[in-house]
Amino acid sequence: MTVKVSDRSEIRNAFEFVTVAGARARQLLEGCTPKTTGSAKLARLAQAEVTEGKVRKLQPEADDR
Repeated sequence: MTVKVSDRSEIRNAFEFVTVAGARARQLLEGCTPKTTGSAKLARLAQAEVTEGKVRKLQPEADDR
């Protein structure tokens, strides 16, 4: 049995990964164009985009704090 492990080196922790993937899944549900191919399920597609580094969390600018 082969287990696929995601490389999340760009994402600091699991909470951040879920937050970014969830936000991206919402965008996909609203009709945004996917940045990768794969699963027909939008939540899994969003996870793949984050794992592949095609979607990243935006850092707030100094003025936004």
